[in-house]
Amino acid sequence: MSDVPQVKTVPQVKIPATYMRGGTSKGVFFSLEDLPEPAQLPGEARDKLLLRVIGSPDPYGKHTDGMGGATSSTSKTVIVSRSGQPDHDVDYLFGQVAIDRPFVDWSGNCGNLTAAVGAFAISKGLVDPNRIPDNGIATVRIWQVNIRKTIVARIPISNGEVQETGDFELDGVTFPAAEVQVEFLSPVDASEAMFPTGQLVDDLDVPGIGCFKATMINAGIPTIFLNAQDIGYTGTELQDVINGDEEALKRLETIRAHGAVQMGLVDHIDQAAHRQHTPKLAFVGKPADYKASSGKAVSANDVDLLVRAMSMGKLHHAMMGTAAVAIATAAAIPGTLVNLAAGGGERQVVRFGHPSGTLKVGASASLVKGEWVVEKAVMSRSARVLMEGWVRVPGDAF
Repeated sequence: MSDVPQVKTVPQVKIPATYMRGGTSKGVFFSLEDLPEPAQLPGEARDKLLLRVIGSPDPYGKHTDGMGGATSSTSKTVIVSRSGQPDHDVDYLFGQVAIDRPFVDWSGNCGNLTAAVGAFAISKGLVDPNRIPDNGIATVRIWQVNIRKTIVARIPISNGEVQETGDFELDGVTFPAAEVQVEFLSPVDASEAMFPTGQLVDDLDVPGIGCFKATMINAGIPTIFLNAQDIGYTGTELQDVINGDEEALKRLETIRAHGAVQMGLVDHIDQAAHRQHTPKLAFVGKPADYKASSGKAVSANDVDLLVRAMSMGKLHHAMMGTAAVAIATAAAIPGTLVNLAAGGGERQVVRFGHPSGTLKVGASASLVKGEWVVEKAVMSRSARVLMEGWVRVPGDAF
């Protein structure tokens, strides 16, 4: 008889899931009702489950033992359910999973994955069939739970099913697909301050690093905009230039932490480490020629301005959808750093250059009783299902 101790094991559980690309991001999508009962409510069980699905925390930074892709764009999770809000079809909850820490950030939205929510909801029967045409455009009214905002996604339908293929090209995505128009309605609540400091441009004093002009805005996602030249950049940088420079990453994170305090999002800079998803830090520059990460030439004549954005401590490979809302909003308001980089004046639409190419975004802004109000921000993305079936996790993981 063997003296080898018997290790008690538990079987894996399988959970219905869909792996989707939305815009320039990828994530694992779940219907709320398909999650194991302990994970159907917010809390430790849900966070542990999603961490195990993605494969975090991973000290190797590879997500080899999970569905994540070890980048801020690919370590994402989405939970969708029928909406409890009047005049909405579905509730959409987004969880940004940290790569190297046991942490799920629920503080903000993912604008890119928003483009996939409508298609997922339709395919899972979460939208009233009477609202889906045999051919044409289905309007899906989404309640974004994290930020409590309404988003409208216009999903192309062909022969009663979501159309995923098409000729719409999105820089940062390899293949063309069907165009999905996304509208972020009233991205700033009337009860909130679009500019939390009350200024279009602030002085952001960061001890040991410098004092910078900054536009701090709550629209889409809290974002801090700096001038590229003020921090030693041009706005034409690609990922390797910044992500390969550890000192630069530390410096940028320190600036972000001080900006978070000045925006009132945290009380102390140390707390910013536990809020990686928000605020975003971005820097802007005037139009210039550069080569995108694909090798595609971007001409200064192709863009109104250049924008580079940090996400989860790294330079993003393209542009986060929520940050694009912030860009569109800030560009529409004369006097912000984004607006000035684009040439100033009144602007409803801008095309900006990012590391993967260009993106066109628009926003409707107006001055009401001395306060700026934004009715909506609009952009086009694409989405498609990459795989569907079940994900499996050990039964004791959550």
